[in-house]
Order: sequence, then C-alpha cells, then structure tokens
Amino acid sequence: MNLEQAKKFLKEHNIKFVLAQFVDIHGVAKTKSVPAHCLEDVVTDGAGFAGFAVWGLGQEPHSPDFMARGDLSSLSLVPWQPGYARIACTGHVNDQPHPLDSRQVLLTQIERLNERGWTLNTGLEPEFCLLKRNEAGRIVLADDTDRLDKPCYDYKGLSRSRAFLEKFVGSLQEIGLDVYQIDHEDANGQFEINYTYSDALSSCDRFVLVRMAGSEIANEMGMICSFMPKPAATRTGNGMHMHMSIATEDNANIFSDDNDKNGLGLSPVAYHWMGGLIHHARALCAIAAPTVNSYKRLVVGNALSGATWAPAYISYGDNNRSSMVRVPYGRLELRLADAGCNPYLVHAAVIAAGLDGVDRKLDPGEPRNINHYTQSAEELAEMGVHTLPQSLHEALVDLQTDSLFAEQLGEGLMEEFMKLKSMEWVEYQRQVSEWELEHYAEFF
Repeated sequence: MNLEQAKKFLKEHNIKFVLAQFVDIHGVAKTKSVPAHCLEDVVTDGAGFAGFAVWGLGQEPHSPDFMARGDLSSLSLVPWQPGYARIACTGHVNDQPHPLDSRQVLLTQIERLNERGWTLNTGLEPEFCLLKRNEAGRIVLADDTDRLDKPCYDYKGLSRSRAFLEKFVGSLQEIGLDVYQIDHEDANGQFEINYTYSDALSSCDRFVLVRMAGSEIANEMGMICSFMPKPAATRTGNGMHMHMSIATEDNANIFSDDNDKNGLGLSPVAYHWMGGLIHHARALCAIAAPTVNSYKRLVVGNALSGATWAPAYISYGDNNRSSMVRVPYGRLELRLADAGCNPYLVHAAVIAAGLDGVDRKLDPGEPRNINHYTQSAEELAEMGVHTLPQSLHEALVDLQTDSLFAEQLGEGLMEEFMKLKSMEWVEYQRQVSEWELEHYAEFF
C-alpha cells in the first residue's frame, strides 16, 4: 500500500483518527491519536513521543524525541473502535533507527535472514483468560459456571462466552486475520484462537493488535481479557506457541525434508536451527517468558486437571507437548513463549539463536518422544534433558552469561532489559503473600 492508496482507504472507511502505535520493552502497546489527514506526517517524520516516559527506550528527560514512523503495510481498521485505524510504527531518534525500539531490533534480525534469501514465517497461538472484578474488587472468572476440573474443549464453557468470542473473532477477521479455530483450553475461563501464519514482522504486528482487541472488547463488556502467563496457581497458564518455518525466495520450505531419518520431516537446516534454540534455551527463556509470573507457568509438575502443557524441559520430540520444541511434520513449534511476552523481541531472539545454530551447525541431540513429566530427575539427567529456569532470576543470570543476545540484539537493549527485569525481581521478592501470612503469622 502506498501513501495515496492509504489515504483513499481512510476516506472510504470514514476514518477520523489513526492510532500511531509502537510497543515498549514489555511489548505493551503505546499510541497517539493522529487526525487522519496527518497520516503522511506519521509515515514520513513520525509521531513524536517523549521516550523517557516509556519503559525501556533508554532515554532521559533531555533526550531528543522518539519518533514513531508508520509502516503503511500494517495500516488497518480498528473495528471495535469505529472511526479509527491503526498503523504499526518503528522508532527513530535524530532521524536514525532507534536501537532500543523492539520493532527495529526485529527488523535488524530479519535483514540477516534476507541476506540469505530467507523469510521466517510464524504462526502464533495466543491463549487468554476471561475474568472480571467482583463487587469486592477481586479478580474472578467472568463465567462463574466454568468450574469443571477438566474443562478443555468443554462446550458449555465455550458457548457461554460466545458473545465476547464472536465480537473478538469478527473484529480480527475484519482486519484480515484468517481465524480458523477457537477453543476452550485446559484452565477455567481460558481460550485459544488460531489464525493463519504470516511473515515474522506481520505476525508480531498482528499479535499486538490481537491483545489490543481482546482487552478493549472485553472491557466494553465488563470483563478482563487477560494474557497474564499464569492467572491461577492450580490451572494451566497462557502460552503463545510459535510455529515456524523458513521460506526461500521461491517460497520453498527449507525446514522440510521427507528423507529425515528420524521421521520428523526436518531438513539439516531445521535441525541446526533447533540446535541453536536448545543451546541458548535458558537465556532465551528470559526473553520469551519475561515476567515473575511466567515461571509459575513453567514450573515442573501437573495442573489440577491432571494435564500440563508447559515446556519445562529443554528437548524436542515428534508431536511431544512436554518438550520445549514440538515437531509437527516439516516445521517447528516453540512452546516456550507466553502470552505476556514482547513478540518482537521473542522473534528477534529466535532468529539470533536459530542462525547461530545454522552457522555453527549445532546438534539438538536425539528427539525425546516420551512424557517428560513421568520421568524422574535422574532418568532425565541420564538422557541429557535439562530443565528451563524455574524463576525470572535464574533466567536473567543465564541471559547475562550468554553473550549471543547482547551481540545480536544490542548491548544497550540487553542492559535496559536486565535493569528493568532485575528491578521487577527485587520488587517481587519484597512482597509478603497471603501464603506467607497463613503459614507464618502464628507459626512461631
């Protein structure tokens, strides 16, 4: 879409304002409302922001403005907000791409793929929970009848949330997301939507829009659409499974190979790419599971329903959902990221790790087609299967000692990420929980 086509698009749809949108280091959408007739300014110069007011841009009060420059290929309607459109933006400072802007970080990694004639395609599977605040202000299930011990795929749970789901999916379809499945997941009040894959940058732009849509549509209906990684201690968490393959310029999938001796349909390139993901898994975890709460999802052990889908183990296998990487024939599914991640940083980190695996021909080891949760720690150790970090602190230590991500994503970005996430960990450590009060208030 060029500028003239974009102006025509806005006029035909009676758009009054365009949301110039980027994300902070946490992946949270930030916007300015720009009158539609000023679209050209957003595309050329950018919408100006005081970067010090946003998490993770590495700016001070006296820094030059952070200019969010619109990408016309991302221009779309905002169906739940009539009269508005949205354009995804990339950050610039002093007319130069800003190295701490998440979208820019991903673009730099995409360029490394482009130099090889490759395109990373990803299909994301966001999970979310529908919640609400009760009269006492506590966050509870939006549907208080959704109480089954094993609620996955339950008809009643799906049906009773259909008003939200229909509006949510309808809005996404209106802006071009080919949603082909919606289901009730394994936690009460938890759902997942599946939509057709796209190139990595479009996947990230779309995922941010999915979270924007879910949050606002739910709010209008008196609910909370939560992408929190682990809202309930005894139930499964909200993941963002990431299916991936690499296409060549003639659209051939270079991850696919029917001659694979393991029967997984993977090429040597795919195995080396996966080798990079596994080799850097513990450091990658800090970026893909970036909150204190994320590690309540990745904990070793089953949920109340008797099932768990969290990839606590650094391994891969044929359709194995207890592994960090599942292999649907001819492609990879990274199960590490959660719904609270910054998708741009996750994709950038995955490209960095994958290309390191390809360049160094890293071996991912043998596939493990077992339920890891039924194996003892000793049995897993004998197989060479290790666990992912079990806390944000552990993951940050691994991120700091793995030089790849500072080298490829930028030392400034990693310093900012480490600083903010270390602060988050310290703040969490200082909190006194209800569990502690119950156990210790009268214990001594």
